[in-house]
Amino acid sequence: MNRTVRTMLVLVVGSTTVAVAHAAPPELEVLHWWTAGGEAKSVGELKKMLEAQGDKWKDFAVAGGGGENAMTVLKTRVVSGNPPAAAQIKGPTIQEWGDEGALTSIDDVAHAGGWDAALPPIVAEIMKYKGHYVAAPVNVHRNNWLWVNPAVFARAGAKVPTNFDEFFAAADKLQKLGVIPVAQGGQPWQDATMFESVTLGVAGVDFYRRAFMKLDRSAILSPTMLKVLETYKRIKPYTDKNAPGRDWNLATGLVINGKAGMQFMGDWAKGEFLAAGKVPGKDFVCVPAPSTANAFLFNIDSFVMFKQTRKDNEKGQRDLATTLMSPKFQELFNLNKGSIPVRANADMQKFDSCAQQSAKDFAADGRSGTLLPSWAHGMALHQSVAGALQDVVSSFWNSDHMTAKEAQQKLAGALGSQ
Repeated sequence: MNRTVRTMLVLVVGSTTVAVAHAAPPELEVLHWWTAGGEAKSVGELKKMLEAQGDKWKDFAVAGGGGENAMTVLKTRVVSGNPPAAAQIKGPTIQEWGDEGALTSIDDVAHAGGWDAALPPIVAEIMKYKGHYVAAPVNVHRNNWLWVNPAVFARAGAKVPTNFDEFFAAADKLQKLGVIPVAQGGQPWQDATMFESVTLGVAGVDFYRRAFMKLDRSAILSPTMLKVLETYKRIKPYTDKNAPGRDWNLATGLVINGKAGMQFMGDWAKGEFLAAGKVPGKDFVCVPAPSTANAFLFNIDSFVMFKQTRKDNEKGQRDLATTLMSPKFQELFNLNKGSIPVRANADMQKFDSCAQQSAKDFAADGRSGTLLPSWAHGMALHQSVAGALQDVVSSFWNSDHMTAKEAQQKLAGALGSQ
């Protein structure tokens, strides 16, 4: 927020009257954008679990925009001095709200629940503000997956790729077969999702950290980044001319029905395969994107607790944080969502083979220090910087004239004064 908005926040919160606080019984108002499918079902179960603890759930659902609409509404509510008890927020945005002085600590819940032991250090730090827990994580999505139709690969005589040499060899065979080698949707966030996996596969973990966590300009301008950009654009001819504007799930549908061979996408794509009655390991294969098997790009949903004018609302916040991190809810939610529990040593027996592999890799990468926050999905960079980088990546992908060298210079320019 700018200085004017910050001043409004302080003034409005300071002027909230005690009289209003006694106008209604305590309640737990939760802002989220989970309004459809398995997510909505999980919210209903969460409501039941909290009401069983004596809390009064007040649903504050804002659909659309991948959370952007919800954030717009949230800013209005906070500035008016009436924030919800909890809101679905992730990544650096948590720190931004902490800087505004709007968040409340849930250290007591975290310490009682052993969160420091249950969460990888990099995840725990994202949930904290200045060393204090202010947010509860719900799940983990792995972004660097490659989804493969094995029947199409068998017809093409292609091998499921583990590196980019094998990837392009398979793409050539799929193209000769007459199918789309790579299903892609033409939306900027999808372009960025593929790009960060290509970056990781071509350049490795340390380079990813330098370029997209530390925003090291020398990394952006290096020969390594030029190779990343060239590899990324080399994929474009293996997509189809109808990709622009296509939603991600429609691209997944091309892989499901055998019109395409593979897709770069996070594990939310699995839900489309399962909804179509497909069996993992048989009808579809999930493998790490080329050359990224030893790293894990993550995207985590979390709920942040806002300071309340009524102290009796804090019980509901503590109950919510405890419930979100409970093994029972972590299992229920992630079975519905397609993601995996964020807790260490979660029971994965009810999960499919892709989720089990994801959980195994998440634990291994947590130990080896190769868990990486996704910049394309709001986990690594402030929104303004991530948006500027995404614009460059998408423009380069869609341009017939921009060279890799020009895109490299534009990426450096997108860092601004960072």
